Amino acid sequence: MNLVVMKFGGTSVEDPAAIGRTAAIVAGRVAMGKSPVVVVSAMAKVTDQLLRAAESASQGDRTGALAISSRLRGRHRDTAVALVPQTEEQKALLKHIDEKFDALDEVLRGLAAILELTPRISDLIVSFGERISSQIVAAAFRDKGINAVHVDAREIIITDSQFQKAIPQDEIIDKKVPEKLLPLVSEGKVPVMGGFIASNEAGLTTTLGRGGSDFTGAIVGGALSAEAIEIWTDVDGIMTTDPRVCPDALRVKVISFEEAAELAYFGAKVLHPATILPAVRKNIPVLVLNSRNAACEGTRIISLAPHCNSPFKCIAVKKKLSIIDVVASRMLMTHGYLRQIFEVFDKHKCAVDMVSTSEVSVSLTVDSNSKLPEIAADLSKLADVKYEGKKALVCMVGEDIRGQNGIAAQVFNAIRHVNVRMISQGASEINMSFMIEEDDADEAVRSLHAAFFQNPDPAIFDVEARKQVPVNN
Repeated sequence: MNLVVMKFGGTSVEDPAAIGRTAAIVAGRVAMGKSPVVVVSAMAKVTDQLLRAAESASQGDRTGALAISSRLRGRHRDTAVALVPQTEEQKALLKHIDEKFDALDEVLRGLAAILELTPRISDLIVSFGERISSQIVAAAFRDKGINAVHVDAREIIITDSQFQKAIPQDEIIDKKVPEKLLPLVSEGKVPVMGGFIASNEAGLTTTLGRGGSDFTGAIVGGALSAEAIEIWTDVDGIMTTDPRVCPDALRVKVISFEEAAELAYFGAKVLHPATILPAVRKNIPVLVLNSRNAACEGTRIISLAPHCNSPFKCIAVKKKLSIIDVVASRMLMTHGYLRQIFEVFDKHKCAVDMVSTSEVSVSLTVDSNSKLPEIAADLSKLADVKYEGKKALVCMVGEDIRGQNGIAAQVFNAIRHVNVRMISQGASEINMSFMIEEDDADEAVRSLHAAFFQNPDPAIFDVEARKQVPVNN
C-alpha cells in the first residue's frame, strides 16, 4: 500500500501560500504511488493566541478573550476564502469555522464567569486550532484535486486523563487507527487529521503537550506500520547546531534513532522528544523535511546510521535551567538518601536532566519553573539546599565518541575560556553534556562547532550546501 504518514507543522499551514505548498507536496507523493495520511498542526501562532485568550478569560477579561477569538475567526475565514472558490464547499467550510468559533466563544464566556482555568478546559480551548486547521487543509486539498477526507483525531488517538500532557493508550490506538484509516486509504482517499489533540476513553478532549503534532504523526505511523514518517517543517532537516548561532551549521543527511532521541530531549527543536519512540518500536524511518524547500532530501533517521569520521553529529543546547545543590553531611552512609531526594521531584512532577553525586552532596539540573521554591522547601527537610538559575546544558551527540581516547580533553580545550559547572558522560555512550552559564552558551557552541566541524564527513553532512554568511561587525 506504500503508506506514508506526513506531518506538517504550523509554518507549513500558516497561510494560503503555505497550505498551497503543502498540497503540492502531498499531490507529489500521490503521483509517486504513495498512500499519504496527513497530520497537521494549528496555523502558526494560533495555539499561543488561544492560550492567551484562555488566560484573559480566566482573569475576568471576557472582552479581551473574545477579541482574540474574533481575530482568529477572521484569519481562518480569510484563509478559507483564499483557498476554496465560492462554491458549496466554501459555504460548508465557512459554516464549520463559524460553528467552531461560536463554541469557543461559549467556552471563553463560561471561563470568564467561573474564573478558574483547569487543565481540562485549557485542553478544550487549544484543541480548536487543530480541529479547524485540519478542516481547512482537507478542503484545500480537495480543491487541488486531492481526494482528501477529514478525520477527527480525537476518535482514534485515545489517551489517559492527564490533561495537557496526556499519555497515549497504545493498545486502543493500535486497534482504532487501522480500523478508521485503512478503509479510507484503500479507497484512494487521503485522510487529513489534526495533530496534538486526542481524547480520553470518556470522550473528553486531551492534548499530547506542546509539540505533540510530531508525536501524533509517529503514533499513527507506528499503528499503520507505515513505510516512512515524514516530519515537514521550515528547516532543511536536523542541523549540526542552531544556524542562528552558527551560520555555517551543516545539514545532517543521516542519523540514528538513538542520536535523534538524545538531541530531541536535550533541546533540538526540530523534533518533539517523544516522536522517535513509536518509530523505533516498528523500525520505521523518520524523515525531517522542509516544506519551503521540498527538493531538499532533509535528514533521514534510521535504526543504524553509517560510520561517521567526525566524532560528533550535532550540538544541542537546552536553556532556562537551574542547578539545585543538596548537601547533607548528616546523611553520610545513610541508606535511601537518593530515594528521598527523588521522591521530592516526583511529588512535584519535575523532570531532572543531569545528576552529579558525592558522598554527602547531590547536584541536579531541572527546568527553571515556579515550583523551584516549593521543591527547595521540601528538600530542605532533608538537607541544606541552594539553587541558581540562568544555566544552559550543552549536549554533544555522536555514536562515534564511543571509546575515543582524548575526546573529553578536546571538548574542554575548545571551551577552556568558559566556566563549566557540571559534566556528564558515563550515563550515555553517545552523549557528552555539561552545564554552563546561559550567557556563555552561544559562545561555547560556536567554539565547539569550529573545533569539531572544520572537516566534516561528506557522507554524513551536506558539505556542498554550506553557505558562508558574512559576519556583521
